[in-house]
Amino acid sequence: MTVAKKHEISHDDIMPMADYERERQTRRRAMVALKRRRRLEVGPVCLFHFESYETMWAQVHEMLYIEKGGAAQIADELAAYNPLIPKGRELVATVMFEIDDPERRAALLGKLGGVEETAVLRIGGETIRGRAEADVDRTSAAGKASSVQFIHFPVSDAQVAAFRQPGAEILVGFTHPHYGHMAVMSEEVREALAEDFD
Repeated sequence: MTVAKKHEISHDDIMPMADYERERQTRRRAMVALKRRRRLEVGPVCLFHFESYETMWAQVHEMLYIEKGGAAQIADELAAYNPLIPKGRELVATVMFEIDDPERRAALLGKLGGVEETAVLRIGGETIRGRAEADVDRTSAAGKASSVQFIHFPVSDAQVAAFRQPGAEILVGFTHPHYGHMAVMSEEVREALAEDFD
């Protein structure tokens, strides 16, 4: 019997904070291992973290644990993180441009306006354009990109079937003129992400 994947965290899924605190270290270690199989470096300074119900469940619980807002905080966290859980026919990535030096970071992000609109996923010969999360505009009016982007990649049934093929060539990257980098997805990551589809 197949267990249906969960696409949304509900109030009923939230652990009491006392229980979470007891299990927190064990859960965090398990999450590090899970996330390792869901990440992809693209170019010299960009990391794609592909999200899931489990990663967002962990994020919600961490926010509740750190901020200690109690039951009043839950609705805001669910509203923030539920949209980043894949809904069965998509991959969802948190994309981070990581540059330690503040001047270099500002210089690069200042040239990357609209980078979220140039994200692509290639499955075999087909290119899927990413769709930025619509919560806020992550490129300023001055053309500066945010260092964190949230990008959805909608996929068709045929693209899911191709993605699930062992050894399938999957590429992820950008067509932006100032960050035109692509990366080949490892087989380990492909296998992990194939589980996101219904």
